[in-house]
Parts: sequence; structure tokens; C-alpha cells
Amino acid sequence: MCPQTALRPSKALDGVNGVQVVPRSPFALEEINQQREFQSTHDKSFFTANQPLLMQVWQQRPSCLRPVRCCMKGDQNFQETVANVLTSLPFIVLGIQAPRKNLNSKLYANSLIGVGVASTLYHSSRGKLRMYLRWADYTMIATATVCLSRALRNENPKLLMAASALLLPVQPLMVSAVHTGMMEVAFAKRALKYPELRMAHNVHKMSSLLGGVLFIADDVFPRTPFIHAAWHLAAAVGVGTCNKLLE
Repeated sequence: MCPQTALRPSKALDGVNGVQVVPRSPFALEEINQQREFQSTHDKSFFTANQPLLMQVWQQRPSCLRPVRCCMKGDQNFQETVANVLTSLPFIVLGIQAPRKNLNSKLYANSLIGVGVASTLYHSSRGKLRMYLRWADYTMIATATVCLSRALRNENPKLLMAASALLLPVQPLMVSAVHTGMMEVAFAKRALKYPELRMAHNVHKMSSLLGGVLFIADDVFPRTPFIHAAWHLAAAVGVGTCNKLLE
């Protein structure tokens, strides 16, 4: 086919009213295809070049964005196991003593009991069962934070609650962080409004700060004994002050 034939418009639509056939050069079409191929190749090469960096950033993500994995570094000896089990029991006591004014507060109180039971079972377990009890421990803590935020606020965003329910089994630490932050804001606002809560709020701030330091230290120095038990006690004091909000 010669170039003149390729550029010649077809006469099949000449008699149709309102239709105008415009000639198109095959060289222009070829140039457009080349530009698309270059853009596609450029995008792929950019992604390939940055893939190691993206993988490195993903591997360095915080633990709250990682799936729950069994930690076998705790409970190195019998004494540490006993300490971890004994310091799990205060959560059961706090759950029994928590106010039960309505359905939401009852759910929160029962979730605290569940935290103590799950922690006790985990720290006293060994073997393959330990992995599943570690998941149950984290998930129960996240459930308690969700129940607490629900008890403090009768109307939570439905999208947030739905997302929390979906992420609870796979990302319990993330769920705990979000709802703990909501609780901290609510506690601070009520302490400003009601002077009788300021002492409890001050104790809560100190116990939360100490608990955060101990939680990080337990992850950084996993072989140091009794750090986890100390974190249990600091967390129990913080939970006890939170119960003041429901009275």
C-alpha cells in the first residue's frame, strides 16, 4: 500500500449526513504508540528502581502495623512466670470492681476480666498453644480499649467502629493505640471540667508514662527479668484510674 492510498479517506460514509471523514496518518499513530510504550517503560523502571527502598521502608514499619506473632522471649524461668501470672490477676479484680451502670460499661468490665484471664493463660502456657494465647492476649487488650471508648462515648463514629472490628483480629496493637488515644483525650477533658478527677488524672498520666517506658524496655531488653511484670502493674494502675471515669 502506497502512502497516498493510506492517507486517502474512505468513501463508504460520503453519503451520510453530518459525517466527515478525516484522513489519519499511520506515522502519527506509530508516534503515539511509541510515546505510550516509553511512558509505560519509564513507569516500570521507576517502580523497579525504587522497589528496594519501598521494601526497606515496609520492613522497618512499627510493630503496630505488623501481624501478631508469638513472642517466646518472655517467661524465661519459673520465677518470672509466677510474677507475670500474679501481676495479671489485678485486671480480673479491676473488672469485677468496675462500674456496671449500662450495657457498655458492663461490656468493658467483662473485657477487663478477659484481659486478666487471657494474660494468665498466656504466661502459664508452653509449646504451640502459646502462639495462639499470645494472639488472644493482644486481642483481648484491644477489645478492652474499644469497650472503654464505647463506654465513655455513647456515639462513636460508625466507620471507626467497623474498621476496629475488622482490624481487631489482625492488628490489635493498632486498634489499642487508636482507642487508647481517644480515651486519653476524653480523660483530659473531663479532668479539666471536674476538679475531683484531677488527682486520678495525674496518677493516670504518671502510670501511663511509666507503662510506656516499660513496654518499650520489654521489647528492647527481652531477656531482662520482671520488666513485663512491672509493666502489668503500671498498666493496672492506669486502668484503675480509668474506672473513675465511669463512676
